[in-house]
Amino acid sequence: MTKPHNPGTAKGTVYLIGAGPGDPGLVTLKARQCIEKAQVVVYDYLAPKALLDYAGEKAQIIYVGKKAADHTLPQDQINDLLVEKARQGLTVARLKGGDPFVFGRGGEEAQILLEQGVPCEIIPGVTSAIAAPAYAGIPITHREHNSFVTFITGHENPDKPSSSMQWDVFARSRGPYCGSSDPPWKGRQHPCGPGAMGHHTPAENRYRNP
Repeated sequence: MTKPHNPGTAKGTVYLIGAGPGDPGLVTLKARQCIEKAQVVVYDYLAPKALLDYAGEKAQIIYVGKKAADHTLPQDQINDLLVEKARQGLTVARLKGGDPFVFGRGGEEAQILLEQGVPCEIIPGVTSAIAAPAYAGIPITHREHNSFVTFITGHENPDKPSSSMQWDVFARSRGPYCGSSDPPWKGRQHPCGPGAMGHHTPAENRYRNP
């Protein structure tokens, strides 16, 4: 686990960067600038590998990706790594697929960095929750048809004392998004009660295989 913060030890900066939904062309200019100046690049499974080409020749490249049942590093060790590199006075680019604050555990990493006194900046990215429907020609909002969107986690924290899922509310949304190959409603019998969508409600299913 990360050692308690010792004032004055953290000299580097960590940039939590949204690497976008898979198309390198959708990464922001600021994200590219942060990668170019980084001395350490820590990247996820869903971060486009082409973005690593922006890193300097002497930059240290560290893969910490997670796939189902295949985690290179557990989250607490990733947190420790970011803090350790920053305390060495290094500039760290942390590449996370999509947007770091949309189901990317970027909030957890930012919280640890803050607690440890490590300077941290968030670089937003294009989340697949918006990009995938857009590439398929599907607007996630429309004045005549849909005025709100619901994002549903595919992996709720199992250590929480109780679930915060509100299935009856989700059922009334015309645009629920769940980023998971094993959605949390899988195998449920009428999870949403009387307000549930009918069996013939149109749905779009997209899978990205990098």
